[in-house]
Amino acid sequence: MSTQVFDAVGRRKTATARVRIARGTGKITVNGKALDEYCYTETLAKAATGPLKTVDQVGQFDIDVNVNGGGATGQAGAISLGIARALQKYNAELRPALKKAGQLTRDGRAKERKKPGRPGARARFQFSKR
Repeated sequence: MSTQVFDAVGRRKTATARVRIARGTGKITVNGKALDEYCYTETLAKAATGPLKTVDQVGQFDIDVNVNGGGATGQAGAISLGIARALQKYNAELRPALKKAGQLTRDGRAKERKKPGRPGARARFQFSKR
């Protein structure tokens, strides 16, 4: 019998992470690299694996992540949401703890679009009275 695999998608800004978790030894790969190699700072790695720490499941799942788009922080946030959603699929009883920690909430903040006739999203060209 093969182990059951749970899929989920996490997004943050313009980053999208497709996450697959299965019971295992705690091996985490992101785009074919080890997590600590891909998330080059400790802060990013902690942000990405936050949901596992919240539910005390560190080292109990093999996680395979495919992430693209955005920057390092956005990708870490997307991975975190994807892991949280996959854990919820694995065991619905983990939902209250993840929800309380705010890890099942999609962060909707993204870059605002540039408007016509302006140099940026909200900035105006300098006004000259004369």
